[in-house]
Amino acid sequence: MKRTNQSERILQTAFECISSKGYASVSMRDIADEAGVALSQLTYHYKNKDGLLTEVIKMMIQEYLLEVEEHLKKGSTPKEKLSELIAYFQGMLAENPKLFKMFFDFTSMSLWSAQFSQLLQNLFDNLVNLIEKYILNDIPLKSNLRKYSPKSIARMLLGAMFGTAIQVILDPQEKELPEALNAIELLF
Repeated sequence: MKRTNQSERILQTAFECISSKGYASVSMRDIADEAGVALSQLTYHYKNKDGLLTEVIKMMIQEYLLEVEEHLKKGSTPKEKLSELIAYFQGMLAENPKLFKMFFDFTSMSLWSAQFSQLLQNLFDNLVNLIEKYILNDIPLKSNLRKYSPKSIARMLLGAMFGTAIQVILDPQEKELPEALNAIELLF
């Protein structure tokens, strides 16, 4: 039990440190000091910084997918479900921009690491599948979109949301950017 609690505390501390400072700016020693454990405990549980990061990414993905699915289940129509997803993104951008910063940090790292790439690709695939399942199945799209598969449209929706999120993080003073997410509803 103690081992699990220490491991979870290290993982949560790593999440907080990385989301505050970025992966490149955080050392294993920083995480150990912040978690109140010896550096050897980090290597015992996670071997190295990449091993720790892998577990942080897995934790982030699991929590994120659960939250997204909970929001998608709230609406009764596909349009309401899309509105819930947009509201979730807007809320996260306003209340927890660190999560998005960390996500983008991991995404850039995944361009150079096959291990991280697979984890992030699985996240994208799962998000696309959720959008397709809850929003796009059996919904009449505007005529110019009917020639595209639901998966292609789901990928476009996801890309639009994350692209807008990057813009919001880069320019938090621009108040109209989070509102731009609402334009996604023009598809229906």
